[in-house]
Amino acid sequence: MIRFATWLLLLSAMGQGLAADRKPNVVYILADDLGYGDVQCLNPTRGKIRTPHLDRLASQGMRFTDAHSGASVCTPTRYGLLTGRYAWRTRLQAGVFDGMKNPALIAPQRLTVGKLFQQHGYTTAALGKWHLGFDPKLPEGTAGPDKKEEKDPASGEGGKPPAGTLGMPVGTQILEGPVTRGFDYFWGCSNARTMSGLIENGRVIETIKPADMLPRLAERAVAYVTAQAEAARAGRPFFLYLPLTSPHTPILPSPEWQGKSGLGDYGDFVMQTDAVVGRVLEALETQGLAEHTLVIFTSDNGCAPAAGTPELEKQGHFASAAFRGYKSDVWEGGHRVPFLVRWPGQVKAGSQSGALICHTDFMATGAEILGSPLPPDAAEDSVSFLAVLRGEEDPPLREAVVHHSINGQFAVRQGPWKLGFCPGSGGWGKPRDPAARTQGLPDMQLYDLQADPAETKNLQAENPELTARLTALLTKYMADGRSTPGPPQANDVEVQHLPLPARK
Repeated sequence: MIRFATWLLLLSAMGQGLAADRKPNVVYILADDLGYGDVQCLNPTRGKIRTPHLDRLASQGMRFTDAHSGASVCTPTRYGLLTGRYAWRTRLQAGVFDGMKNPALIAPQRLTVGKLFQQHGYTTAALGKWHLGFDPKLPEGTAGPDKKEEKDPASGEGGKPPAGTLGMPVGTQILEGPVTRGFDYFWGCSNARTMSGLIENGRVIETIKPADMLPRLAERAVAYVTAQAEAARAGRPFFLYLPLTSPHTPILPSPEWQGKSGLGDYGDFVMQTDAVVGRVLEALETQGLAEHTLVIFTSDNGCAPAAGTPELEKQGHFASAAFRGYKSDVWEGGHRVPFLVRWPGQVKAGSQSGALICHTDFMATGAEILGSPLPPDAAEDSVSFLAVLRGEEDPPLREAVVHHSINGQFAVRQGPWKLGFCPGSGGWGKPRDPAARTQGLPDMQLYDLQADPAETKNLQAENPELTARLTALLTKYMADGRSTPGPPQANDVEVQHLPLPARK
């Protein structure tokens, strides 16, 4: 009996070791323009939209309260997430890609998280919004959407077509898309403006109504999890990158969600987005994969003013919670985002972290999970937060995080201190930079976020030494081509030096 009991204990220990060594499936869900305060559990007093599935996800894992996108708009954030590198090191140093004619932003030879997982035996898929350039080849005799082709008298909107209806023609070939950047399978669209052009792998396969994209994306995500279940249970894991198209404009909640929030279309669309996450989580549970899957949910930047933020605030809903600004801004509301992580057996349920992290950190975190050292010319701005997930280490992990606005204005964050290199929002928030200069506001903004999370008191004049030190740090990051330890790397193009002029 003693020997038998000892044998059982040994088997149990071996089983636990095997479970611990098993590579997890990874599902990374990226909402589009969802504010930090749009998730109920992150904003209980100033948030009025119900998000039961996201709240449950947070209760089953860890919520981060100081997570940031690499920029306060779409394209650069997605580049940073997939490469572990700030997008301002590329040719895209302001704005976003518009339409589908943009050449691919990710260089062919650059390591991406998709390639990283492929190298370790994962099946990889990207389902949803790409927005990183495609290098499309249109069918002969056709022209795709760009700014010169927007005029459409039949649209009834002053010559501008309805949002989301400028998709590429069926038959357009996608030469440099997701399947050439680390994903075995892609299904989705370029961006919100061209959502009607539905793409599968390397070709536009059909046109759809923009309102149909989110429901169909939910179905596709569930189908993918179901299709991969048998292989995953047999030890062939998958990585699913799920960049949703919501709640970005066009704000089009399905009929069954209209009126659910009591806050208008945006609130309804957020609730529908939450429900899509719930369907993915349910699929993992139904297939018996939940216990062996790392799930991350976040957003590409803050809530957009186009959501009707003044009206929402009048109704008591603050999509940026207590933070200043919204999408596009260098202020916190532009880039502080929800970040929820569930990984049974590794991440303690109901835990919370104040670690300063960035979307670029996913690459280094994934590499550490896989036990794969990163080459020196990859993930130059990525820091692993695996120790935080496992409860082994408290912040700080990073020396600093660099923030970037739609106009290409910078801020650098270190500890509680944040130094912005513009007099205004750096984006659409008021005052914009030209107006701020007219008002005589200083060209730099320094805030103590621990004491002043709403960024109300500029302390730059009282702290010249700190201002100089943070300026020198950002300048070094620019010159070195990286913000992490390692040999200096080359930026793709020259990065503008400080202070940056306000772009119009």
